[in-house]
Amino acid sequence: MKLLVVEDDAETAAYVARGLREQGHVVDVAGDGRDGLFHAAEGGYDVLVVDRMLPRLDGLGLLRALRAAGVRTPVLMLTALGEVDARVEGIEAGADDYLGKPFAFAELAARVGALGRRPPLVEGATTTLRLADLEMDLLRREVRRAGRVIDLQPREFRLLEYLLRHAGEVVTRTMLLEQVWEYHFDPQTSVVETHISRLRGKIDRGFDSELLHTVRGAGYSLRAPGGGH
Repeated sequence: MKLLVVEDDAETAAYVARGLREQGHVVDVAGDGRDGLFHAAEGGYDVLVVDRMLPRLDGLGLLRALRAAGVRTPVLMLTALGEVDARVEGIEAGADDYLGKPFAFAELAARVGALGRRPPLVEGATTTLRLADLEMDLLRREVRRAGRVIDLQPREFRLLEYLLRHAGEVVTRTMLLEQVWEYHFDPQTSVVETHISRLRGKIDRGFDSELLHTVRGAGYSLRAPGGGH
């Protein structure tokens, strides 16, 4: 894979880059947020490893700028901030995974590998997902219900995409953590519940029928009106 490490601590950057190169990856390094944004926006990277605290432009600013520009490259955020609020803030800015410092290289490598294995959108693949009057255009990154444009944050978009791809099924919290957040552990936060609540408010509130349902004791289900569980 081709990877970009955005880290201002030269020793950490060299350690991470060396280890990833030893695994056969092509690795570029940027020492500040603006340089990292320039490289990342150029495209061609499979995964970005981004430190949260960066000079010139911090990791959150870099992430938000990338997502606003439509760059969907998976991002693993590194941070010395261990508070739950800081973790959630990074996720909401568009990070795909989160790793606190200090970290074991083996764990970082495993998470980079997991992010890199996410299947890309390929030519001939479905580019529009629909359920009842809800429609998602994967290329334009646009969601509409009953013709009304619905503004979603990057994580909300990805969550809805997963639910649409599994419409009519019950998906568990663990499934969402693994498939939407790429977490293979429980982060001990209410991040799933918070995003489900926000998504429900955007796609259901003000419309004639509810699509997103909580299945007590099991998980969540996105289903057309009249579809029961």
